[in-house]
Amino acid sequence: MAIPKKHEKFTYDDYLKWPDEERWELIYGEAWDMSPAPTRKHQYISGKLFFQIEDYLKDKDCDVYVAPFDVRLSENEEDKKTDTVVQPDLLVVCDKSKLDEAGCNGAPDWIVEILSPSTAVKDLNNKYQLYQAKGVKEYWIIDPSNNFLTVYLLDISGKYFRSGVYSTDSKVSSSTLPELTIDLNPVFTDN
Repeated sequence: MAIPKKHEKFTYDDYLKWPDEERWELIYGEAWDMSPAPTRKHQYISGKLFFQIEDYLKDKDCDVYVAPFDVRLSENEEDKKTDTVVQPDLLVVCDKSKLDEAGCNGAPDWIVEILSPSTAVKDLNNKYQLYQAKGVKEYWIIDPSNNFLTVYLLDISGKYFRSGVYSTDSKVSSSTLPELTIDLNPVFTDN
């Protein structure tokens, strides 16, 4: 399970001072340890998804990124005082004004998290609530141990609804990129 770092409250400024060999996320000032490193299957799934999305985006106006890639989510106008910095497994950003040298400042259009034993509770609860509150339009959660994908979309009231649950033989269209269809067979079929 991801272990929070004990302290009253951290900011992006604190986060920038931590050792590079340590991976952390901040959610409303609480620091969450990203150790241990993702499993081979986690990385395999991430890679297969990334290449399908990247291939589609070659001549499009959106960009896809893979962790580690900092996403700063805060209401605070002063960047260093931001109390929420996450590193989604994959993310798509279509508003390029949100991109800077440090990563993404604001809500990506689409986030994909791949569950692992150490991060599942955080991804299913803390990040779900965070992404919903910050306006991430599309949130995919992949369960690699059971080979299924759950898709959540933001409705007009700003709440997520479960759009669908998909398995190995499914082809899934993204709400963010409706012409993109992800084939889950190569994503879940580890040779």
